[in-house]
Amino acid sequence: MEWWHILLIVIVSLLLISLIISFISFRITFYSPKRKNFEEFSIPDLKLYENYRDIMFSWMSDLRAKEFEPVETKSFDGIKLRGKFYKGDKDAPFQIMFHGYRGSAERDMCGGVRRCFNLNHNILLIDHRASGYSDGNVITFGINERKDVLSWINYITNTYGDDVKIILTGISMGASTILMAAGEKLPKNVVAIIADSGYSTPKGVICETIKKMHLPSFMYIFVKMGGIIFGKFNIDETTPLKALENSNIPILIFHGNNDSVVPSYMANEIYNAIKGPKKLVKIENCDHGLGYIIDEDMYIKELDNFFKEFNIDV
Repeated sequence: MEWWHILLIVIVSLLLISLIISFISFRITFYSPKRKNFEEFSIPDLKLYENYRDIMFSWMSDLRAKEFEPVETKSFDGIKLRGKFYKGDKDAPFQIMFHGYRGSAERDMCGGVRRCFNLNHNILLIDHRASGYSDGNVITFGINERKDVLSWINYITNTYGDDVKIILTGISMGASTILMAAGEKLPKNVVAIIADSGYSTPKGVICETIKKMHLPSFMYIFVKMGGIIFGKFNIDETTPLKALENSNIPILIFHGNNDSVVPSYMANEIYNAIKGPKKLVKIENCDHGLGYIIDEDMYIKELDNFFKEFNIDV
């Protein structure tokens, strides 16, 4: 066999292996199969939630008992997005709430909704693309989801008027999603952003997971390739850090000092990237997204201080 035949076989084999690894990486990281049983209460079997399951189940049960209106809109790429609208006071702001990676709106935002009910705010609790009742099968870590934020903002203004005030609220991937959306051309209706436990870059949080799995760092190349080839998106298209260079909306960041999912240093990176009005609240002895549940009074106090400091009428 000629040497170039051998070389060709080696090259083709390497390409095939790379394609297979990229596909597996895509399925693990980005693919969301048809959802089943998301009507059931579900909390991940992780140690960080051990002490909070009962109260989370209680809050979710309370949320299920509230009257809501099912709503839907279309994404920029034609995907049907769905959510639930909970009516508050007529002149109160609308809070649009975005949940975490492979999470559910009901579980991830049950504390935020509880807080909003106490304020009599209007609430739009959404299911991300490829989550809950929304269509789609590809989670993009905020890359495409940030454009879905615009679809929901347009839904609110088209349905309830151009003069409504909107507060974007998100946790984990939802927090990073709204921070990335802050770099888009948002209408003046958006008066504040509340981001809890968000990551500073999709690459950064994926690489942290790769490290925890004791895999080599170059595996990220296959994750990115999988997104491009099979998910039709580039995970490095933008980041919260890039987006925040173009935002002047007041932003409040919450993050636990003991976050085991999104390292707390990422909150500092986000804070330093914000050019406009900003406030960072680090929560002691707090794991991922548990700030409100471990210290409700502190959380509300920091929110009130934020609204007052930046003259946000709520």
